[in-house]
Amino acid sequence: MSRRKATMVALASVTILLTGSGAAVADGTSPTPSASSGTSGGAGHRLCKRVPHVEQRIEKALDRLNGPVSQKGSIARLQKRVDAAKAAGHTEIEAFLSHRLTHRKSLVPMLQQESKDLKQVTTWCDAHDDGATT
Repeated sequence: MSRRKATMVALASVTILLTGSGAAVADGTSPTPSASSGTSGGAGHRLCKRVPHVEQRIEKALDRLNGPVSQKGSIARLQKRVDAAKAAGHTEIEAFLSHRLTHRKSLVPMLQQESKDLKQVTTWCDAHDDGATT
């Protein structure tokens, strides 16, 4: 008897899922979204929760890139390495490091733009109760 009851519950659940998801109501309108369909606690809410961490990572990366010669990963340190390779006549190493330097320099404006975009996301999160409302 319990196996039959479990089968009936499973069948009812499948029927509810198939008829309730995306199906139109008899009057032609769409069904209203439920709390479990992602209207609250969705991607906006998850992003709003991560904003402080993402902001911290961007600031840390910008600080490292704009750091002094003694800072590992800084543009100044890599520029010093490029200059040293050029002075020593190591053209292949200079070319390799120059490409890395160009890439590293291109990261700064990208990260600055992401920081500006993140400020807009923060404003949106504040206006929408941290993504709980859309």
